[in-house]
Amino acid sequence: MFDLIVRNANLPDGRTGIDIGIQGGKIIAVEPNLQAQAQEEIDATGRLVSPPFVDPHFHMDATLSLGLPRMNVSGTLLEGIALWGELRPIVTKEELVDRALRYCDLAVTQGLLFIRSHVDTSDPRLVTVEAMIEVREKVAPYIDLQLVAFPQDGYYRSPGAIDALNRALDMGVDIVGGIPHFERTMGEGTASVEALCRIAADRGLPVDIHCDETDDPLSRHIETLAAETIRFGLQGRVAGSHLTSMHSMDNYYVSKLIPLMAEAEINVIPNPLINIMLQGRHDTYPKRRGMTRVRELMDAGLNVSFGHDCVMDPWYSMGSGDMLEVGHMAIHVAQMAGIDDKRKIFDALTVNSAKTMGLADYGLEKGCSADLVILQASDTLEALRLKPNRLAVIRRGKIIARSAPRIGELFLNGRPARIDGGLDYAPRY
Repeated sequence: MFDLIVRNANLPDGRTGIDIGIQGGKIIAVEPNLQAQAQEEIDATGRLVSPPFVDPHFHMDATLSLGLPRMNVSGTLLEGIALWGELRPIVTKEELVDRALRYCDLAVTQGLLFIRSHVDTSDPRLVTVEAMIEVREKVAPYIDLQLVAFPQDGYYRSPGAIDALNRALDMGVDIVGGIPHFERTMGEGTASVEALCRIAADRGLPVDIHCDETDDPLSRHIETLAAETIRFGLQGRVAGSHLTSMHSMDNYYVSKLIPLMAEAEINVIPNPLINIMLQGRHDTYPKRRGMTRVRELMDAGLNVSFGHDCVMDPWYSMGSGDMLEVGHMAIHVAQMAGIDDKRKIFDALTVNSAKTMGLADYGLEKGCSADLVILQASDTLEALRLKPNRLAVIRRGKIIARSAPRIGELFLNGRPARIDGGLDYAPRY
């Protein structure tokens, strides 16, 4: 007797007609025609069942603050940073907690159950850190939330930033962050990468650096990050987020850089929605769009995962908490529209991001935690095309969110009465 059986599921790896047996919050069986009973059964009816979506790069302390204290008129990264600098000294812990919890509610309905959030440590009050630690505790039953100590105004550039980052880590923040391209000089940026990797090595923590989020092809802090990763023995525990300067680098330099990154086992986190919104702002035409070299990095064997980054905050007025929206944009901007390409994009929203976050027991195999999402689509390619409803979101074997199928009704003579876009229009590959 199982607690729950999900029957007739299509899996991301292409298997169809699979039953998933769940007991005690774990997946116990994954096989066709599971001969067993359960206290509850769900018929997936040939729809896609996926492990939950994972967002390895987000800013939960700023989310849902759009319009506070005013709108970002220029739409640029620098005005967004300035706006956040105006809001940060006056924001309260209660506001931060409330907005973050509301975003987590939205995330759950989208099947997003794992999030890594950067937390600004530039305000010496560290109210952002206090708030996000409280949120991490509150959402623990349904979302795994990792926190990154992020010196938004620069590790060396901002007075008191060094002490504040160390205090944040002492308070229980999980990961060391940084932003070397925002330091006053390239030299200070390089020095900050070395210092932050040293702190991580000493404390036994991972590293996640906002790295080269700029159109400047000479912003090459990812090279330093890779080298320091190897120097401190941090291979596989370091992420380089954004890396938009690689969009503008010359090919010869990149031909040397990518093998160094691969040697360091850097986790790469592009943020497609934000990168193409904020980059190239100083260009007329031709106009760069700024997303890093996703295909080349994947082909070199690097672990590439995609982040949402922002939802309705000083940097980005859009966003829905839907990681499929992120993947949908990545397909277009990376020009990865082939069948195998799209499968890689879906992996970058799930298993690759889980690897970046170091998640244990993630997936749909026997022994994994019983966390899964049923989508109104037949396979991963259709999920990326349609961004479909999440029919059920399951955490540790318990249903924690549902959405009704999106069905269109027709009133046309001789035509079908109902249209299920998730199944009726799925192509046969």
